[in-house]
Amino acid sequence: MDLLVAEGIKVVRGGKVVVEVEKFVVRSGETVALIGPNGSGKTTLLMTLATLLKPMEGKISFKGELLHGFSQALHYRRQLACVFQEPLLLDTTVFHNIALGLKIRGMPGGEIKNRVENYADLFNITPLLHRRARKLSSGEAQRVSLARAFVLEPEILFLDEPFANLDAPSREVLIDDLACILKKKKVAALFATHDRSEAVRFADRMAVMTGGKILQIGSCEEVLNHPINEQVASFVGMDTTFWGKVVSVKDGSALIAVSQKLIEIIGYFEVGDIVFCGIRPEQVILSQSPLGKDTSIRNNLPATVVEVSPRGSFYKVTLDCGFPLTSYVTTRSLEELSVKVGMSLNASFKATAVHVMKHGRP
Repeated sequence: MDLLVAEGIKVVRGGKVVVEVEKFVVRSGETVALIGPNGSGKTTLLMTLATLLKPMEGKISFKGELLHGFSQALHYRRQLACVFQEPLLLDTTVFHNIALGLKIRGMPGGEIKNRVENYADLFNITPLLHRRARKLSSGEAQRVSLARAFVLEPEILFLDEPFANLDAPSREVLIDDLACILKKKKVAALFATHDRSEAVRFADRMAVMTGGKILQIGSCEEVLNHPINEQVASFVGMDTTFWGKVVSVKDGSALIAVSQKLIEIIGYFEVGDIVFCGIRPEQVILSQSPLGKDTSIRNNLPATVVEVSPRGSFYKVTLDCGFPLTSYVTTRSLEELSVKVGMSLNASFKATAVHVMKHGRP
């Protein structure tokens, strides 16, 4: 069911249009990630949908009811909660910080105590309940901020870069915990981030924003592997992109010429078509020699290693195949192949790994 629907949203700041979104939907119980570079309009859209900013144009509906008056807006605000990059805790105990919203709503003391203790347990902060909030670490403070939001038992949660200020260990654990809690409580969430890895961890759908507009929205798999244009491809980590010309077609596949190399792709094209393609780095396999014809691999290219750079648990290997190509390899594979700058390798990928974003006649 569509829980939140925004249509024709236009937000103007300083005489400039900073957000312009035709339609945006959050469904009951789902998590939608708004991803994009800094300044893309993610936070502005999130705050507008949370009614913390007023759009110049557009309408917002919640559970099928248009928010056009004070009473509707007030009812909606009681169904939502917000968590920001900075926890913004009061200089009192953790218990009183979590209980604040419940006290404002006039909930009886006994019920407040039960709810606070339940959500403190859920976020693993029970031992902190009588600590002063200003004495907490950044990770602990953000857990308190999340517990303060969840204790209200909202139908929709707005999260604006909630992990941006956390150290890596705290961030990893909290992302996993939050993903589990969102599913357990079946709370809808809109989550703004510039980090696509965060979105992939727990979002059901992903919306890519830039210049105040949503360029593409869909499942994480769809957006990451089938970006609609070069801009989206670049942001979601499709490092290798190139133009090619179709030189032959056969039975739903085609050969394209790219820098004097022939690459097989899947799809229906005509000879002479100019296509724009992308390959995700995890789809590119490196080996000492071309992979055999008994595999499903259709593309084997001789390559020279240009750069090797660490990326946490894997390495990014940049190759020259007559055009730039990127591969992600594990530490073990890197050692087994003895990968070094300047060496020659074979780069392989399936025809299905080549995503065609647009094509046309030259």
